[in-house]
Amino acid sequence: MQDPNEDTEWNDILRKKGILPPKETPKEDEEEEELALQQQSVVKTYESMTLEELDENEDEFGEEDEAAIEMYRQKRLAEWKATQIKNVFSEVVEISGQDYVKEVNKAGEGIWVVLHLYKQGIPLCTLINQHLSIMANKFRQTKFLKSISTTCIPNYPDRNLPTIFVYLEGEMKAQFIGPHVFGGMNLTVEELEWRLSESGAVKTDLEENPRKQVEDKMMSSIRSSLPTRKDSDSEDEDD
Repeated sequence: MQDPNEDTEWNDILRKKGILPPKETPKEDEEEEELALQQQSVVKTYESMTLEELDENEDEFGEEDEAAIEMYRQKRLAEWKATQIKNVFSEVVEISGQDYVKEVNKAGEGIWVVLHLYKQGIPLCTLINQHLSIMANKFRQTKFLKSISTTCIPNYPDRNLPTIFVYLEGEMKAQFIGPHVFGGMNLTVEELEWRLSESGAVKTDLEENPRKQVEDKMMSSIRSSLPTRKDSDSEDEDD
C-alpha cells in the first residue's frame, strides 16, 4: 500500500482533491513552529512592558532574550526621560546662593539653565522677569531661575544688573551683564528670546533678529525725513 505521507505527485494531487488527508507535519517542524510563536509572543510582551515590569520579569527570560530586553529597556528609558524633561519646567524659580550648586551645576544632563540676577526696584530687572515668565512657559525644556543678586553673589554690584548667565551641565555658555547689553526698557520678549537662542538655551521659531526689524524701521524713518538731493539743489539755487 502506498504511504499517504510520501512526497509524490500523485499523493499531492490526491491531497488537493481531499482524497488523502493533509501531510503530517514532522514533530521537529512542529516544535520549531511552536518555538517561533513563543518568541513572537515574548517580543510582544517586551513591547508592552514598562521599565518596572522589565526589571521584575528579568529572571523569567533566557539568555537569548537579553539583547531584546536591553533594547526595549533603553527604548522605555528614553521615552521616560523625554516625558520627564518635557513638562518639568514651566515657570521661573527663585533660588538662593545655597541652591546654586543643586539647581545650576547639577541641573541634569542636557538641561540648559538660564539664571537672572536681579534686584527689586530696578525697572529693567522687573521687565526681564516678566519676559522670562513668558519664555519659561513656552520653552519647558529649559530651566529658568532668578535670584536676588547679593543673595547669590555677595557684594555683586548693582551697576551690573540685570545679569543673565546661561549654563549647560554646569558650564557657563553665555553671559549678559548690565542694562546696555539688553537695550534698556525697550527690550521686547522676542528680542530676549532671540538673544537666548543665540546662546543655545532655547530653540526659537523666530526667523530673524527682531532688533534688526526695529533698526531697519528707524533707518527708514530717518531717510524719509532727510531732504532729497533735488530739494537741496533747489534750495541752493534760491540762495
